[in-house]
Amino acid sequence: MQTEVSMSRSLKKLLGLLLTLLSISLVVFIIMNVIPGDPAITILGIESTPEARAVLRDKLGLNDPAWQRYVNWLLGAFHGDFGVSYSFGVPVSELVAERLPLTLTLALVATVLTIVGALALGAIAAMNHGNWIDRLLSMTSQIGVAVPVFWLAMILVIVFAVQLRWVPPGGFPGWSHPVAGAKALILPACSLALVQTAILARVTRAAILEVARLDYVRTARSMGLNRRQIMLYHILPNAMVPIVTVAGLQFASLITGTIVIENVFYLPGLGRLMIQSIGNRDLITVQALVVLFAVMVVLTNFVVDVFYAWIDPRMKEGRT
Repeated sequence: MQTEVSMSRSLKKLLGLLLTLLSISLVVFIIMNVIPGDPAITILGIESTPEARAVLRDKLGLNDPAWQRYVNWLLGAFHGDFGVSYSFGVPVSELVAERLPLTLTLALVATVLTIVGALALGAIAAMNHGNWIDRLLSMTSQIGVAVPVFWLAMILVIVFAVQLRWVPPGGFPGWSHPVAGAKALILPACSLALVQTAILARVTRAAILEVARLDYVRTARSMGLNRRQIMLYHILPNAMVPIVTVAGLQFASLITGTIVIENVFYLPGLGRLMIQSIGNRDLITVQALVVLFAVMVVLTNFVVDVFYAWIDPRMKEGRT
């Protein structure tokens, strides 16, 4: 019975996911098609003749009804065909495939740094609850939450790239030089991670303090377990639900945050491609990228939701 209920809930979540993605694609398509501008002019230039533009619009299917263009675009997207970039002249899927690995790598590295740093700082603050260490870390995290990511990125560049010259200020040499490539991602990843670490550290501290007040923790203390054992084996595992929740949402924020960071550090990822396409009025590429970013965010939230049942069986059973 429980298995059938669990399968039913999983199917409902999957159906909700598909409907959400379909709605996102429709909204993005509508927005992109009401924005002023003629793709034919973008491709051929303002000096082109009206006849040439008309031929190109017909070739691109821009004269078809809106619903037909949406269906054709959606069917193509299911097969990985997002159309041809107006400004680059190559399939959008090729641009995405070329730049997606860098964006995902940057987001994943920033996520790892965020989780490791937040767990350590949150645990230290909770274990020193009420003393100067706790107050110092809490004050630091409050400052970190208020700092804009792009401002922090520029400060890190000035200090560690310009003044100390430990890492490059921007650019990406590619993975053919692994050490140089890794060094190029240090500052961007830290810029993304530091602000999110401040947020997650506060959540971690609160979750640990809440679990530390429960009866089984007091029982563990009475059995003579030291603070490290209690923290690792009794408190942290049971405090992971809110931590995982926020960490999952932060991964989605880190993915979208790459749009700003990649342009600050001149990284050839999806974020920089997005800004370039907006500047060139390459609406077909912008449309694909917006949908792609939205899909990654929605899928991240879906995975986190499914992961709940693994870290807290009570959710799988429908209990609170």
